[in-house]
Amino acid sequence: MKNTRYVKNTRYVKKATSGRGWDVVREGHRRATAHGATKADAVKTARDLIRQEGGGEIRILNRTGKVVDASKVSRPRKRAAA
Repeated sequence: MKNTRYVKNTRYVKKATSGRGWDVVREGHRRATAHGATKADAVKTARDLIRQEGGGEIRILNRTGKVVDASKVSRPRKRAAA
């Protein structure tokens, strides 16, 4: 039986094929989930998407497709009931 709790949620931030801006692409997919005008915008969007889905990893690719940076994103903490 597959345990879905530990399924990897990875997003790649890479230069857009159009040459303008940066794309956020989910692992195993071709089409961009989101697009940012700058690399920082795309990383922030990827971080928000991963956090909404319970945590995962962001990998930043250079133009040749090599991973140049990676960071893990934890799931959001539950707030204590008041």
